[in-house]
Amino acid sequence: MIAQQLLNGLFLGAVYALFAVGYTLVFGVLDILNLAHAAIFTAAAFAALSLSMAGVPLPLSFVLAALMAGVIGVLLDRVAFAPLRARNAGTLPPLISSIGVAIIIGAVLRGIYGVDERHFTTGALDTASAIHLGPVTFTTVELAIFVSAIALMLVLSWILRSTALGRSIRAVASDRTAAAFLGVNLERTIALTFFIASALGGAAGVLTGLEYNSVTLDMGGPIELKGLAVIILGGMGSVTGAVVGGFILGAVETLAIAYGASEWRDAIVFGVMFAFLVARPTGLFGKRAARAA
Repeated sequence: MIAQQLLNGLFLGAVYALFAVGYTLVFGVLDILNLAHAAIFTAAAFAALSLSMAGVPLPLSFVLAALMAGVIGVLLDRVAFAPLRARNAGTLPPLISSIGVAIIIGAVLRGIYGVDERHFTTGALDTASAIHLGPVTFTTVELAIFVSAIALMLVLSWILRSTALGRSIRAVASDRTAAAFLGVNLERTIALTFFIASALGGAAGVLTGLEYNSVTLDMGGPIELKGLAVIILGGMGSVTGAVVGGFILGAVETLAIAYGASEWRDAIVFGVMFAFLVARPTGLFGKRAARAA
């Protein structure tokens, strides 16, 4: 049972990590929390649902929905963050602005799709076969979700470490003023950061919809709180911490369910987070806190 639940925790943690990486990317560059991230997560899931119902293959629907989420992220930055950034508005006004955008996105989705739960109807999920590997069992859909999440995070890691864009993002995250003096185009880098972060969040939304074969207007609420828990646990601004924190929370949640505490799983997850932060307030990889000190 433990092996099976740890495997389930890996599957769940991969989606949590993918979502949280988008959170922490924006925070690392701008020192703000983008609370519209969960709304983009939900919008991408509905976009993939609409595309699949229109006959677009699921893999292509996944890619297109993630790209659409990235475009929404860029628009979000241009509308909700860039004007405030130009006026040196601090951190609270952008936070409130992102909440307003999240409410608008939710209202648009409600107007288009209504409030009922929707399901993917392409048949691909119904034909998923079980795979038995020693003491554990999983489906081909779960494997595809896990591989997709890991692949996207590996691609992100390569971008951040081995490309000019990645170097620009790291430079802006380290010191925005110094990066500008060195010739980094700040607005372009920030816009591309929003694109990548939102595309990853959108991908997590589609994978969550596929995992449960369910897309709802409120699906972003639970993962938004857990995404915040993940980036706090891993260390604010740390991509590595977001990945590790996602897997830790996924494992804790699935083990809580396995041992009969499903009603208490959220309390247990956040209780573990609180206990950990008492021992290590900066999180696992609290680079930003260390730099501020």
